[in-house]
Amino acid sequence: MRAVVVGGGVAGPVAALALQRIGVDVVVHESHPLTDGERGSWFTVTPNGLDALDAVGALHLARAIGHPTRTNIMRSATGHELGRLPLGAPLPDGTPALTMKRTRLAAALAQECSRRGIEVRYASGLTAAEPTASGTVRASFAGGLAREADLLVGADGVHSTTRRLIDPGAPAGRYVGLVNFGGFTPGGAGSLSDLEAEPAAWHFVFGRRAFFGWHATPSGDVVWFANEPRAQVGPDERTRTTEPEWRARLAELFAGDAGPAAELIRNGVLELAGDNTHDLAHVPSWHRGPMIVIGDAAHAPAPSSGQGASIAMEDGVVLAQALRDSPDVPSAFATYEGLRRARVERIVAAGARSSSSKAPRPLFRPLRDAALRLAFRHVVTEPKLAWMYDHRIHWEKTLVPGAR
Repeated sequence: MRAVVVGGGVAGPVAALALQRIGVDVVVHESHPLTDGERGSWFTVTPNGLDALDAVGALHLARAIGHPTRTNIMRSATGHELGRLPLGAPLPDGTPALTMKRTRLAAALAQECSRRGIEVRYASGLTAAEPTASGTVRASFAGGLAREADLLVGADGVHSTTRRLIDPGAPAGRYVGLVNFGGFTPGGAGSLSDLEAEPAAWHFVFGRRAFFGWHATPSGDVVWFANEPRAQVGPDERTRTTEPEWRARLAELFAGDAGPAAELIRNGVLELAGDNTHDLAHVPSWHRGPMIVIGDAAHAPAPSSGQGASIAMEDGVVLAQALRDSPDVPSAFATYEGLRRARVERIVAAGARSSSSKAPRPLFRPLRDAALRLAFRHVVTEPKLAWMYDHRIHWEKTLVPGAR
């Protein structure tokens, strides 16, 4: 079997590695050019995502570039602690959630694909695809390249081209009302108090005008992000606004809030600016013929969920299992969708609820903070989130009874 994977971020290479493991001949196409992997935001891969990496023999890549993260600590704009949320049970070898730069993980996974003999082509985005009469798919890419394969997997994000080719009427991503910024402050941990630099923890502040998160790294730097409730950033604003101007505006958003947000921003380096955040709750058709979408192309949770990359990597592994255990591609797609849809759409809904709590109207902020205290005490607790973080893929488990 031959497969084309569209998307060279995180989900695409993991899907390619999983497909190769079941004997599929795979090639990966990425629309963006090859970079050094040093620009972009930081994120945390929770144990369920690390388990998916382990299933394809790539957990060591995340361990090499990530650092342990065990807890999320939530505070109000006045500095009062609202609650704490552990990030799931570690893997059997003790590996907890890991925080890293997203682009570094993507680059490491792409390099691992190449090391294992999987071709990765950059600046080669999908332009067209259509099933053939023989049951294969013929795909065209930027630059004029065309391929015919038995399977096309779209892992090309919330603005997926593959999704539109499968169903021209498919929904587009929904703007969630938050613009995302990310950066780091070299040596910033030295200016934090002990409470502000608790090891292996993300610190989050529900500020008066925006939401802020920071994490002190083992090297003494601080990585951070900010979510600003506002209208979408357009191309003109993004082009004309300089990095110092963005940082000045961000620092002003947190003036008057307790915590180090304003200082970290003023002394930091902005690596991601004006990123409009989207989610994608329900896509009626994940597949058509031999074409299918996974990850954010099929179900994009808001970044507030902390689960986008992790469940996308789960997708890639489960799809390979379904293909391994099913008699044909249509049966495999049906098995895959039956196993995945309820879980991922539940996570998208949870992310939407979390995003809405970041942008209350001024009169409702005290009520919001009181509600969050109760939620972190009784509702958003480690046992009640085990379904999300403690989900595990058992590679050797047969998904279709009697298949093997």
